[in-house]
Amino acid sequence: ALGSGDNNLFDIHRAELESSGRAAAALMESRGLSASLQAEVAKLVAAARERGGLAESNSEKVIELGKYLLVLVAVASLATALLVMFLYIRPRIIRPLENITDAMTRLAAGDTGVKIPWRERNDEVGDMANALAVFRDTAIEIQESNHREIEEGRRRLINAIENISEGFSLYDSNDKLVVCNSVYRDLFFPKKIIETEIGKSFEEIMRRAATQGLVQDAWEREEDWLRERLKNHRKRLSTEMQRRADDRWILINERKTEDGSTVAVYSDITQIKQQEQAISEQSRALERLSNQLAKYLSPQVYASIFEGRNRGDITSRRKKLTVFFSDIVGFTEITERMEAEDLTRILNQYLTEMSEIALKYGATIDKFVGDSIVIFFGDPESKGVKQDAIACVRMALAMKKRLAELNDIWFDIGLERPLQCRMGINTGYCTVGNFGSSERMDYTAIGNGVNLASRLESTANTGEIQISHETYVNVKDVILCGKREEITVKGFRFPVHTYAALQELDHAPEVLDIIQEENENLKLELNLKDMSPTDRRKTEALLQKVLSRISTDAQGASDDPDEKDG
Repeated sequence: ALGSGDNNLFDIHRAELESSGRAAAALMESRGLSASLQAEVAKLVAAARERGGLAESNSEKVIELGKYLLVLVAVASLATALLVMFLYIRPRIIRPLENITDAMTRLAAGDTGVKIPWRERNDEVGDMANALAVFRDTAIEIQESNHREIEEGRRRLINAIENISEGFSLYDSNDKLVVCNSVYRDLFFPKKIIETEIGKSFEEIMRRAATQGLVQDAWEREEDWLRERLKNHRKRLSTEMQRRADDRWILINERKTEDGSTVAVYSDITQIKQQEQAISEQSRALERLSNQLAKYLSPQVYASIFEGRNRGDITSRRKKLTVFFSDIVGFTEITERMEAEDLTRILNQYLTEMSEIALKYGATIDKFVGDSIVIFFGDPESKGVKQDAIACVRMALAMKKRLAELNDIWFDIGLERPLQCRMGINTGYCTVGNFGSSERMDYTAIGNGVNLASRLESTANTGEIQISHETYVNVKDVILCGKREEITVKGFRFPVHTYAALQELDHAPEVLDIIQEENENLKLELNLKDMSPTDRRKTEALLQKVLSRISTDAQGASDDPDEKDG
């Protein structure tokens, strides 16, 4: 049951109570020990605080003493250092280094005569000084070598400058004369002037040369010339010619260098100028001769010769040309009526006027034979067969018109009867080129085409422009032409159809003044425009006479019985 046995309830409760008593006793004992411990700790803390205060006080004293000792040590160290510096380092190290540095500075500035100190020392300073001495000696050797080379180069340069044939001068950036050769001194300036001018300015030297009359270009205009000369001299690059007082010509070439100096070379070109003048005189003479020669040649032929297209070889070629012949009617009679001087003046004026018209239309004037003119179109220049033919006929019409105007002028100076001319034009193949010998040749055209033009002129009526059929075919669209009878020409097997060139078709009002009519038994052509009042009256009387004759013949035919029977 609950109260019996080894582990009954009462035994257990009893054991618990015993344990609680022992625990309480132990607790009480612990509290006593804790109180004792706290008292001891308090004592220890108080003692520690007392010792800490004492230690703090001692520490402050030690620190204060350490400060004094540290200051004393620092002062002693500084004094010792200063003493060592002034007594050992400065005289033994710093001053030698300063001396060596100063020597190095002077040596670097080019003073190779500087004395190197402290070379006798056996320490590092002495080694440095000896090394600097070696550097100085090397620099001296290099300098002397450079001086020798510079002197040699200068000597060579001076010799080269002295031996050139041209004058040479060098002005520095301040325009002061630095160097010049003897040619410059003796050839271009008097020696007494230039010897004292080294170091003088360019302006001073030029002014003195001008005032002493050494430069012909400066005569009577010294200041103007000096301004011009200075202006050219200050250019980056300039070239000018100068005429000296002794008639020599100098070519001056000046060039600026990078540092602003001026190098000048003076060349004597007198011989060249003399040759140029001689060539110029020859050219003018050739030009005069050429102009005179041009009067004997057609401009086209003249141009072809001087342009090299005609080399003067004896050559010819076949070309279709339009050939023109003209001749003054009754010229022999005119020569008998006039004085030779007046006749010459009139004939020259006539040929001059006709030539100007021919050249205006692009003709090649072949020749003048007395009062006759021979012209052709188509060589050496051609605009085409058709255009050449038209130009030729237009030229002939212009000549005819101008001759009428000249007759009015000549009448006022004593020419009683007006000059009348015949003209013949043919278009055909001709042989054109240089004919003659190697010493004397003529540029002309030959052949049947030329012969026919001559025959047309000789068979033309007075004042008429007679053209061949081939010319007519080429000009009929722009030139009014009248048909003429066929003519038989010597040297041609068949009769030749001919026409008369009257005027240009674009002159409409003038066309109304031309009356043309032609049939089997009638050929009528009236040019009312060119008729004078006297000619008109004569023509009117002639026509009336013809009309009366026709009327009479018609009446007689009506009264004839045989005619009626017929």
